[in-house]
Amino acid sequence: MGIINDSFILKTETAKRLYESYAKNLPIIDYHCHINPREIYENRKFENIAQVWLGGDHYKWRVIRSNGVEESKITGDADDRTKFQMFAEALPMAIGNPMFHWTMLELKRYFGYDGILNGETAEEVWNLCNAKLQEDSMTVRGLIEQSNVAVIGTTDDPIDSLEWHIKIAADKSFKTKVVPSFRPDKAVNIEKAGFVEYIAQLSAASGIEIKSAADVKAALTNRLDFFCSLGCKASDHGLDYVVYSEATDAEIESIFARAMAGETVSQDEADAYKTAILVHLGREYHGRDVVMQLHYGAIRNTNQRMFEKLGPDTGYDCISTFDCSKNITRFLNALEVDGKLPKTILYSLNPADNQMLDTILGCFQGTEARGKIQHGSAWWFNDTKTGMEDQIKSLANLSLLGNFVGMLTDSRSFLSYTRHEYFRRILCNVIGQWVEDGEYPDDEATLKKIIEGISYYNAEKYFGF
Repeated sequence: MGIINDSFILKTETAKRLYESYAKNLPIIDYHCHINPREIYENRKFENIAQVWLGGDHYKWRVIRSNGVEESKITGDADDRTKFQMFAEALPMAIGNPMFHWTMLELKRYFGYDGILNGETAEEVWNLCNAKLQEDSMTVRGLIEQSNVAVIGTTDDPIDSLEWHIKIAADKSFKTKVVPSFRPDKAVNIEKAGFVEYIAQLSAASGIEIKSAADVKAALTNRLDFFCSLGCKASDHGLDYVVYSEATDAEIESIFARAMAGETVSQDEADAYKTAILVHLGREYHGRDVVMQLHYGAIRNTNQRMFEKLGPDTGYDCISTFDCSKNITRFLNALEVDGKLPKTILYSLNPADNQMLDTILGCFQGTEARGKIQHGSAWWFNDTKTGMEDQIKSLANLSLLGNFVGMLTDSRSFLSYTRHEYFRRILCNVIGQWVEDGEYPDDEATLKKIIEGISYYNAEKYFGF
């Protein structure tokens, strides 16, 4: 038998009661993910489990690579059955890795499989899953509906036409709300390849001829308004590190002009330009009640040979230890000084930043929302049982855990909604243990409010869905 049962993760009777009574059956607000809205509109049906599981999932690719498998059998030209076999053979070695738990949860919840996936059971699981995937309930929309997902926030470039969001919104047969999120990284990253070409695309999308940094700001504002017209409630910024470097408007324009002329700008100059754009956007978010999300702390594309072969987002990123504490406070303060600091969620890839972030929160809270400044759910490499426990406990120690907006998948997979169950079980286990240890009263009404809030209602109110 498998490990997924009613008591999974829940070590005390209080934890079990809290989960079953208040967390288990609540809808999901997946306010940040990377799934393709086109696949939602077209209601894609997957041919086999490898397509829905292994396609684009760099978490699983890293597991398989660490088992010594050649790349052709991971992301290459090997057939799907072979790739699935490689994952099945690697999985038993993933003891202590969240991938093992995620896999068991997905097999149980979506396919009714109680066994353990390994090299010997791979054929059985392959056949079971593939037969199940042919059912109407296992299309993309079927998976979303059976997962009880109320809201999905995708991640979208400012130049996107959002045509699929428009079509989804017009389809009244689909009850899940799908909204775009504003991700302007390519307009911010002045020092990276393709910046000049991207600015031309932004110009075309906005209808604003971009000749200056001021025009970039105007074009981004134009596109933000378009996103908001389609229900956008959040932005997202993927930063190598949080920047803050003041410069005059004239200096920013000079930096922009030289970049557009094909000249190389220094890192300090790039940071100055990024700061100007990000401060502008922060003010615009505030005026539109759009939540600003800042994800930082990754060193990306570390393996040059594999980057040249596979491109970005293929599993070759790692944690950075760059200290952003001063820049974060200066950036937030630059918006707060004018009363233009939006609701903000901070995510660091470095778990050593937990306490630092949780103390920053208290410096910039406001009356616009309870927990206006949030420490986001344990992200990426921290999205583990230990990582989530550490984030929850640090937030509880130094801020107000009860106002936390909770979990998100940050995923490209339509089977990853069980990560919300995983998080909710961990949350109830931590709180349940505090109650059993006599560190918090067994006050049912308050515990209900806390668990239901973190699982669903806090995010609903915070984002305004």
